[in-house]
Amino acid sequence: MNKPLNVSTFIGCEETYEKADVVLFGVPFDGTTSFRPGTRFAMQAIRTDSYGLETYSPYLDRDLEEVSVFDGGDLELPFGNTKKVLNQILEYSREVVKDGKKFLMVGGEHLVSLPTIQAVYEKYPNLHVIHIDAHTDLRDEYLGEELSHASVIRRCHDFLGDGRIFQFGIRSGMKSEFEWAKKHTYLERFSLDTLKEQIEKLKNVPVYVTMDLDVLDPGVFPGTGTPEPGGITYRELLDAIMHLQQLQHMVAADIVELSPHYDPSGASTAIACKTVREMLLTLAK
Repeated sequence: MNKPLNVSTFIGCEETYEKADVVLFGVPFDGTTSFRPGTRFAMQAIRTDSYGLETYSPYLDRDLEEVSVFDGGDLELPFGNTKKVLNQILEYSREVVKDGKKFLMVGGEHLVSLPTIQAVYEKYPNLHVIHIDAHTDLRDEYLGEELSHASVIRRCHDFLGDGRIFQFGIRSGMKSEFEWAKKHTYLERFSLDTLKEQIEKLKNVPVYVTMDLDVLDPGVFPGTGTPEPGGITYRELLDAIMHLQQLQHMVAADIVELSPHYDPSGASTAIACKTVREMLLTLAK
């Protein structure tokens, strides 16, 4: 924990682990991707492109150079063993949480959020999850596999239970998933319009934010494995991050599903970089 796992760091995140309030780390895994793989390369691209980004956020009027963030590099994960991968992510996340630090995990596909959410839940049994995504991710299984990016939020519900999961921007999923959500989660279709209202209710409880960047319209963010037309604009996502400032107890977060090579222009990676900066500053506030 006392050294980065690689030499490169995200811009402005050069604090030591011991002194840092927030830990940034990457999870290069896309082993259950059902359409177009490539999210394993996200954090490498984000770190490289972050040096075209300012450390200062004019949206939040804060600077990464004024907060203490440690970039722990990418976890070294085995191929072909999903359960082992999830256990390694869980152990690393537990250690960070045990040391009293917040974290921002960058995937990777969305299944990697399961162990990070579980690690935070173990410390905060009253944990609530804000899920921003194009997809429901509420299948009980996908092609016979219970551990899938298509079932990650359903697996989180297994231990969180009803009334703890708040979903926004959802515009794709099986009819049965939408029907199941009516009884078990708060789900807003198509937009983030009620996010501010729901945050008011979550102000004083521990909150984990999981953000799948395919919530953005593919015209804005084509660099993802499962693009879904009809998404939000980046300005709307920034507004959502501004609303997150009202949370008094945001304990961890993740950003997933950038596949950089599907957008040769680099615009999708630039969006991911800026989102990482804004979320780090939100956690560090």
